[in-house]
Amino acid sequence: MSGVARFDDTYMPGWRELWSRALPFLIGIPLVIAMAALLYYASIAARERDAALAQQQRSYEVIALTRRLEGTVAKAESNLARYVISMEADTGRLYQDQWRQAGAQLDALDRATRRDPVQKLHVDNLRAAYIDRGKTLSDIGLRTTYDQKEGSLAKFYQAGKAANLTQITEALDQVIDTENDRLGRRSVAVSRASDVTRDITRTYRLFALALTIAFLTTMWFIRSAIEDRRRESRLAEEEAMRTVELEKAVAARTAELEQAYAQLQHESEERSAAEESLRQMQKMEAVGQLTGGIAHDFNNMLAVVVGGLELARRKVGEVPEEAIRHLDNAMEGANRASALTRRLLSFARTEPNLPDAIQPEELVRGMIDLIDRTIGDQVKVVLNLNADGWTIFADRHQLENAILNLAVNARDAMDARGTLTLSVAQARLKAREIGECMAGEYVRLSVGDTGCGMTPEVIQRAFEPFFTTKPVGKGTGLGLSQIFGFVGQADGEIRILSEQGKGTEVQIYLPRHIGSRASEAVTAVTSQNSRDWERAARQRGLTLLVIEDDPRVLAQTRAALVELGHKPICRDHPGQCIDALNSHRDIAMIISDVMMPDMTGPEMVAALPPAHRSIPVLFITGYAGNVSDNRLFDGHQLLRKPFTLASLSAAIEGTLSGSPRLAAGAAAG
Repeated sequence: MSGVARFDDTYMPGWRELWSRALPFLIGIPLVIAMAALLYYASIAARERDAALAQQQRSYEVIALTRRLEGTVAKAESNLARYVISMEADTGRLYQDQWRQAGAQLDALDRATRRDPVQKLHVDNLRAAYIDRGKTLSDIGLRTTYDQKEGSLAKFYQAGKAANLTQITEALDQVIDTENDRLGRRSVAVSRASDVTRDITRTYRLFALALTIAFLTTMWFIRSAIEDRRRESRLAEEEAMRTVELEKAVAARTAELEQAYAQLQHESEERSAAEESLRQMQKMEAVGQLTGGIAHDFNNMLAVVVGGLELARRKVGEVPEEAIRHLDNAMEGANRASALTRRLLSFARTEPNLPDAIQPEELVRGMIDLIDRTIGDQVKVVLNLNADGWTIFADRHQLENAILNLAVNARDAMDARGTLTLSVAQARLKAREIGECMAGEYVRLSVGDTGCGMTPEVIQRAFEPFFTTKPVGKGTGLGLSQIFGFVGQADGEIRILSEQGKGTEVQIYLPRHIGSRASEAVTAVTSQNSRDWERAARQRGLTLLVIEDDPRVLAQTRAALVELGHKPICRDHPGQCIDALNSHRDIAMIISDVMMPDMTGPEMVAALPPAHRSIPVLFITGYAGNVSDNRLFDGHQLLRKPFTLASLSAAIEGTLSGSPRLAAGAAAG
């Protein structure tokens, strides 16, 4: 008995402790399993319901996007009808804005249905009809813009019965009908998922009530564990909520950025198209403003030439030194007239973006005459050129057009009276110090005026296409937007500094270009060695075939070649070229004009038989546009009219040697 007593006293407390420790697990494990099962099925039901709700919401969104697109298209066509009838520019711009808005809504609808093959097909059909309809309506708008009201009314009447309008309507109806069918099915799915969730929730409550009694009996065993578990669960839920909120914020911001990027890209394409269509018109408008000044300058230069030649003829026998001085004055006047013609033709012609290394100080100096003729004598032009030889890499003609546009804007702001300041300076910028410019060295071109200035609201909208503060008929509103596009192409930045009543300064920042000045070096070498070229040409005594339809130019070219010691064979029609080559086997070079009757110079050379294809060819042209694109001449050299004996000799030597350096020097002469 004593042994039994000792056994009870010794071992029973251990069993009680073991039981007290195991009891929470014996009760808690089934409870956890049951709760986990219920939670698992509840989560499945909730996910199914959420998925059904999401599908239902997506259908509502697609229907809403489609309805908005349908309404925007209808508004755009209605405003176009008003524009055709009233021909008001504001109504035309309202139509363009609404049609672009319809395009943006179509893009949003495309994104919303991009993972849906059925709707994707409907949206693609809708986009094709939208593009086709846009072309039809654009044609009507253009006819209206150019005062073809009767034609635009007829076109608009026909467009009302066009197939593309029917296609747009059918495509919109297909999208909406498809989503309505799905919406019915998804509503049933949402209802079923809600019923399942409600049943599981009811079962969970009953089961929880049944287990609450057992849970309360073991509460004192696991109170501390439950508290810890609750605290950890609360922290985990808070972290999960923060993660979900962060993901939602990131997703919303990403969607906003995507939409903004798509809208910006669309606006950029439209702006580029508008700039391309009106750039040449603006250039020719500027050329028209130049006509009076150019005629005045040409008369002055011709007076110098005619007067110098007449005085030289009188003095040639009596005072040869004075006759030579008068001849030099006449030559200077002719060279100035040639340079003025070249700049005018270079500015007026149309060509693609052709960037090149440019020294902006020289470009601004070369434009002074052009700017003076454009803005008038009442505006004083001041130059501040402090770039110290820094170069940029940009399209020369677009840069000239930008500077001239800014000068015209400055003149208008000053009512054609005041001071225009053209500045070129060095600038070293930090990253994003000016707009989006990267850190580095830049050349700053500034155009400042003493005009009326701008308000902050006008500055903010200055680069918008079609925005202008000028009266109707005085401006298109595309000048600054075109300059903005050009500066962006050149990886630069533009900003406006202005204050009402204190004038305006427009600053253009273009990256500094580190490169060789090959063309300048070649020009200098050609100028220094012109006598060597002439001496070498005299020593050769070549037989040269000259093709020129103008008898005066032909006679002058023949005399120049004879003076250089060559033997010219002259023909006045390109059709005589082959006969001359067959008759004179010692011809070393063909010198040909470009623009001639019946056949151009390049066409004549291309038609030569194989036996004469190896003969070097030098083209002479008086049209500045030909010089910029040497591809038209199959790599042959070019010499610009008017030319001097030195430049003609250098061009002949460069053509014979085939050296690009010599060819560049000949063209520069």
